[in-house]
Amino acid sequence: MVETINLVWIKRDLRTSDHLPLQAAEEAGLPYRILFIWEPDILAQPDQSERHRRFEWESLQDMNQRLRPWNRLVELCYGSAVEVLDWFCQEYKVLNLYSYRETGTLKTYQRDRHVAQRMRFHQVAWTEYQRNGVERGLQNREGWLQRWWTHAVSQPIVNTYSPQSLALRPHPFPLPIQPFEFLSQRQGSMQPGGESNANTYLESFIQTRHTHYIAHLSKPLESRRSCARISPYLAWGNLSIRQVMHRTPSGLKAFRNRLQWHDHFIQKFEQETRYETESINQAYADLAWTHRSDYLKAWELGQTGYPLVDACMRALLETGWINFRMRALLVSFLCHRLDQDWRWGVNHLARVFLDYHPGIHFPQFQMQAGVTGANLIRVYNPVLNGLKHDPLGHFVRKWVPELQKLPNEFIHQPWAVTPLESSLFGFEPGVTYPHPVVEPNQNQSPAVKRLWELRQSEEARHEKKRILGKLSHPPSLQSQRRRR
Repeated sequence: MVETINLVWIKRDLRTSDHLPLQAAEEAGLPYRILFIWEPDILAQPDQSERHRRFEWESLQDMNQRLRPWNRLVELCYGSAVEVLDWFCQEYKVLNLYSYRETGTLKTYQRDRHVAQRMRFHQVAWTEYQRNGVERGLQNREGWLQRWWTHAVSQPIVNTYSPQSLALRPHPFPLPIQPFEFLSQRQGSMQPGGESNANTYLESFIQTRHTHYIAHLSKPLESRRSCARISPYLAWGNLSIRQVMHRTPSGLKAFRNRLQWHDHFIQKFEQETRYETESINQAYADLAWTHRSDYLKAWELGQTGYPLVDACMRALLETGWINFRMRALLVSFLCHRLDQDWRWGVNHLARVFLDYHPGIHFPQFQMQAGVTGANLIRVYNPVLNGLKHDPLGHFVRKWVPELQKLPNEFIHQPWAVTPLESSLFGFEPGVTYPHPVVEPNQNQSPAVKRLWELRQSEEARHEKKRILGKLSHPPSLQSQRRRR
């Protein structure tokens, strides 16, 4: 006799609490299996990396540790989602598939359409729950902000579990051993994944680390401690937005507002998925850029000759995290100083960000690149930002040790060292540390000039109006938000 079961499909919701699909499976009263699927064609996409897989793996181990008292586990499958779910539908009589709705790339969206088609074929009811405050199918943002706050301050679900009674027959989608050996090789410099670690980081921020949150928000070194550092846990769903909101004191207003910004950007991407591949403002579609592979490689490796830029990139390569301002600096430098198309760097940063989420990553990248037409074109000067936010050069010296012997006056502009001083400091420009890839004293790059000129065009203005009408809060709501 074929057993009747339900399925829960885990994606970017790697937690056991405040989890609607798991709650629905429990309340349905049928045996159920919990699946997480690594899909080869999605893992091969240019925005994916090993650090993402390791974080997911650690999160799954933590989930299974928490589920063990009930003899339950999340089963990791390796294969296409369609093939995996097809197999379960053939082996069992599956009545329901529960999951969160994913705001992902075009690849995952197409995958979900194929899954929906197969579920209809198998007569399985697929329920996709809203993830945090992000809604599907909106034509504009009218009323969204109020609905977001209503959701964010609502009580998180306290999930309860019954003991697993279903005998779990092995599935034919085991993880290939060789390609994934890195999973067990812990990288101590990166934040570990999992609900338990997420709660530890959040609690330490709320108890002590929040004290200098605003003062250190833009500081590349100090922010590593004073910021909450929960962005990876939100990106991979170890925490929900309302769990964080529920535990955060109302006095931490600036931090709570940034939780709303988190979903605000994902909502943009949900409504305009073109952010992934093309400039959202069509007036910038054919903007000319200088394609220099040597510039791109120097930027990717942290070898541009600009200390703060290189320190930020090297910190990212090693730890997967830097603060928001330094991320903006990296994108601005790529587009406004190196004159490179944003699309040539967007996947590199996606791969190195441990907290990569497509819904935040692509809209913010375009915003910092200056191609939305709806945001100011912010050009970040690496030297001035270094002098302001790392005046003693502690951050630069940590990540660019070649410059350790330089005094503070040269730490952010080593090209200013004279030949006499070079021998005194044991520093040889171009040998100890690269020469700047572009002229440091250039006032305005051709890229910035083109962006400002295009911004004034009729097409850009028309597109700006369309974008603001669709993706921004109505003016009345913005004023309400400022009064909160």
